[in-house]
Order: sequence, then structure tokens, then C-alpha cells
Amino acid sequence: MTAPYRTPRASKNGKLSGGPQPDGPHLAPSPTASDEAGKLDERLSATWRYDLPAGVVVFLVALPLCLGIALASGAPLLAGLITGIIGGAIVSKISGSQLLVSGPAAGLTAIVITAITQLGSFEVFLVAVVIAGAIQLVLGLLRAGIIGYFFPSSVIRGMLAAIGLILILKQLPYALGVTPEGGSSIGAIISALGSALPLAVGLTISSLLILAFWGTFAPAGLRKLVPAALVVVMLGVVGTAAAAAFVPELALPASAMVTLPTPSSLGELASLLSFPDWSALSNPLVWKVAVTIGIVASLETLLSLEATDKLDPWKRNAPANRELLAQGIGNMLSGAVGGLPMTGVIVRSAANVDAGGRTSWSSFFHGLLLLVAVIAIPTLLNYIPLAVLAAILLFTGFKLAHPKQLLDAWKVGPKYLIPFVVTVGAILATDLLIGICIGLVVGTFFVLRDDYGHAYSYDVEESADHRRVRLTLAEQVTFLNKARINQALHELPRGSAVTVDATRSKHIDHDVIELLHEFEQNARARGITLRMVGVPALAVASGGH
Repeated sequence: MTAPYRTPRASKNGKLSGGPQPDGPHLAPSPTASDEAGKLDERLSATWRYDLPAGVVVFLVALPLCLGIALASGAPLLAGLITGIIGGAIVSKISGSQLLVSGPAAGLTAIVITAITQLGSFEVFLVAVVIAGAIQLVLGLLRAGIIGYFFPSSVIRGMLAAIGLILILKQLPYALGVTPEGGSSIGAIISALGSALPLAVGLTISSLLILAFWGTFAPAGLRKLVPAALVVVMLGVVGTAAAAAFVPELALPASAMVTLPTPSSLGELASLLSFPDWSALSNPLVWKVAVTIGIVASLETLLSLEATDKLDPWKRNAPANRELLAQGIGNMLSGAVGGLPMTGVIVRSAANVDAGGRTSWSSFFHGLLLLVAVIAIPTLLNYIPLAVLAAILLFTGFKLAHPKQLLDAWKVGPKYLIPFVVTVGAILATDLLIGICIGLVVGTFFVLRDDYGHAYSYDVEESADHRRVRLTLAEQVTFLNKARINQALHELPRGSAVTVDATRSKHIDHDVIELLHEFEQNARARGITLRMVGVPALAVASGGH
């Protein structure tokens, strides 16, 4: 999401301005000579040698993120993996994007953790997820893929920055080795400081250093194959095991470790799924949460889709409306079987491009591998300390709420800075939906103010005995400009020769046309010579006044 453009863009180095940044630089594969000579062959038989390795890399990036985002959302850890599986194995084959990866998103954690608390149970929350998917489905059918362009980038950036701050506040207790027990985020942090576990703190600090510098100091080939998040997870597993073996007094308790069920078959896994509590369908709060998820998830997906298209070496453009349909189906399925809400996600999509992925099969393979991991290695996943997952999310939150966001907004000026700051503050003080609405109101005020001030250009030629004024109307003149034009006309001195030029105008509201013709009738009495060029004749409105 520093000029005031509409949405965050992918810059030349492939990073998404104003959103979460992938680990390390993008090493997007260049099309081969045969690819450049014709259209890329997207058949599995032609791309599997590229898509399968890329799917493995995306899986390694997604596994800790799925667990960490579920942790940050206050949901069962299995829910994050379910979302990743559906996003990879199902949504990828419905989506029109060849490289976008879908799964649980850090940007939704603030909504999810608050909603689960307010609604009273995870099963009630699942109803909202299904409804949110249905909303996205309707948006796709209505061809509302351009919805992102109606949100000022200052508000979108403010939303992402607020989400980043909430993510940091919620994860700090886990980073200290303490499981928060409700209450405010600040209170939980203060409480955690008094009972922090040395090993958890050490793992958190080490993990943050790796995440920050892996892309700088790791050899290019290594960082392409081994994502920083995977290095952090391996560090956590080895460090925890070593402490338990050699320094038992520093060992982490079970409450500070990942706790996943260990099914031995697909049938047993199915029995562990959660399902929506449809008795809550009439609860108004469920619908409010659903609308919030539907809007925010759609915005995040469309931003990620735009950025992923820019990273695509073959410059393919995915249809936004079809993506909303795919995400809607994915969220309905995810909510129906106990998953979190999903979006298209730029971090995993960028990793897909970096690893040489060519078609949607790479995302499909990553979803399949997540399913295998849930069935085959759940015991190994339970050796991961929560502190390293918290570190991954702290790093993600810092990138979302990076101080550079505020500095960039400051450089653009008050009309960008004020909606940005107001959006951040409103979200932190209320909730995401109300905060976005308040930010939109403030952003719209500045748009209207600019529109009000650019209704016309004003040129004056003066001589000793005469004053010539040329008032050239803008291309779009609406009722919002009426007061400004009226003021300019009434401030004209007696004896002026005035030309109102509307030849450039493509649209003039009836209110303004009426104003100009009323001024024409009164101009002679004020000694003003008026000439109107290109101003439409006045059509009498029904029920005139």
C-alpha cells in the first residue's frame, strides 16, 4: 500500500509496498528461449519438474505460518493447517491465477481472535467464516473485483499497520514463553514479563535475528531452498530438545509447545474436525463478523493478486472476479470443516515465484504436502516451541507496522497522513470494521475537499478601464462544486467581462447548470457582460423550484 496511489504496488525488486514482505530477495526465474518463443505450456506433464520443487519450498514456508497464524488467532492449531490444505489443494485449481498461494493470513488474526472471544466459541465463529465466503462468492458473481480501487491507499496502509501492531501485542506473551489468560494485551504483556522463561526469550531473540538477516548473509542458493522461517523452526526444535536433555531446569513446559492431535488415519483426522454451530445463524454479531471478514479478506486477496501478477515472469494477468469466486468457495469449505478464513497471501506467493513455480500445480502440491504432514508427522510438529512461531509473527507484524509507513505518509502530506493515523487509532480503539469505516469517512472528506477546490481555473486580464475574467470549468463538475463556483461568480466586480468556458467539461451537474443560468439573468443588473461557451441549456426539472 510515496505518492498517493490507489493500492499498494509491487516495486521493481518485487516487494509489495505497504504490505508484508517476503523473506529475502526475489529470484524470479527468467523464461527460457522456448517459453519466450511462444505461450508457456501449462500442462502438468510440461511443468511438474518446476512446480513440484516449488511446491516443496512453499510447503516449508507455509507450515510454520499456518501454525503461527492459528496460534495468533486463538484458534486450534489444526485449523491453520486445514486452511492451508484447502487453499492449496482446492482453491488453487479454481483460481485463475497460476502463482497466487492461498491460506491463513496474518492480516485476519486481529479479527479472528476478537470474534472468537465475542461469539463465545470457535464453532459459532465458523458460521461467520462460511457466510463470509458466501459474501465473497456474491461479490465475484457481481464482478466486484475492482472493489479495492474504492479504498484509499492511506486507509489500506493504516489497516495493515494496525493489524501489525495488534499482532505484535498479542504475540509478545508467547514470545516470553507464557500463555496469556485473557484480559487486555498490555495487561497480558506486563503479567508475562514477571514469569518469562529464559529459553523462550533466547529462542525468540535468536529467531528474530535469523529472520532479519537470513536474506542478507545466507548464500543465495541456500536461502532459496531453505526459507528463514524453516531455519527458525529447526532452531526451536533443536534448542528445546538440547535444553531438555542437558539443562532440564531450562526446559519448556508443555503449555509452551505446539499441541496437535496425532491422527493415524484420514478417518481419525476427520473425527477431529470442528463444525459450525448453525443455531447461531440468527445472531447479528455473527453477520457483523462475516461482513468484516468478507471485506478485509477480499481486499487482502486483491492486493496480493495484483502484486503476484507483477512478480510473474510470464506477465499473466489473473481475473480478479474469478479470484473472489475461488476465495469464496475456499472460505465456505474452510468454515464448514473447522478451518480459519483464508486469503491470497503475498509471502507464500513470492516464495512460489522465487522457487521457480510456473502453474497452479505448485500451490496444489504445497496443499497436498500439508495434508501429508498432518497425517504422517504430527508428533514431530509437537516438538516446535510456541516462542519461535511467535517470533515469526512478531517479524511479520513489524513489517506490517514498520515505522517507514508513518514516514512515507508524512512525506505525502496531511491529506494522506491524517486518514492513515486516524485509521490506525480507530482500529486499535474499536475494531477492524469500525476503524476502516472511520478511516474511509476521513479519507472521503479529503477527496471531497480536493474536488471542491478544483472545480475551475480562474484567469484575469486587467487594463486601466476594463477587467476580463475567464472561468474554465473542470472535466467533471458536480453539485459539490456548486458553492465554490457560486462564490467566484458573486465576487466578480462590477463592469467585468466574463467568459464561462465549459468546452473541456464532460459532465456538469444540473445544479451547476442552473446556477450558471441564474447568474446569466442577474449579470446585466450588476454591469457584468457574460458569455457562456459550451454550457448546456437549462432543462426544467420536474417539480421545479
